[in-house]
Amino acid sequence: MCQGGAVSDDDLPFLLLAAGNAVVESVQSAMQAHGFEDIRPAHGFAFVRISGPGCTLVDLAEHMGMTKQSTSTLVAELERKGYVARSPHPLDGRAFLIQLTERGVAATVAATEATSGVVRRWRRELGAGHVEALTADLRVIAREGRVRPTW
Repeated sequence: MCQGGAVSDDDLPFLLLAAGNAVVESVQSAMQAHGFEDIRPAHGFAFVRISGPGCTLVDLAEHMGMTKQSTSTLVAELERKGYVARSPHPLDGRAFLIQLTERGVAATVAATEATSGVVRRWRRELGAGHVEALTADLRVIAREGRVRPTW
């Protein structure tokens, strides 16, 4: 990857991945600093889908790009750690509704604050205009849809 000077077409994908990794690392560090030492990045991707009114296991599995069995294991882990709770689904007697607990909501608040901190740092380093332009450009080239963990 080019460290300075002309930028090759090969640089951009790696730089985007590096920026994404910087966000994940900042969030992970902040989560640990706020006492959420038992959270992994994959949990945050799950929290995105579970937040609000909650979801079913099938919804979460589809969101995460995981099998129902793997997703069930993830939900059981989050339930043991006190981040989610399962309750009977109000509209489907065969399903459970997975929702964030108070601890799960607190974790999402901490993660949101951490990502905002990353963007504030970028605004200081690059200037607000550059960050706004970058955001607009990425909206054009990034595909709509879920951001899934790859680990």
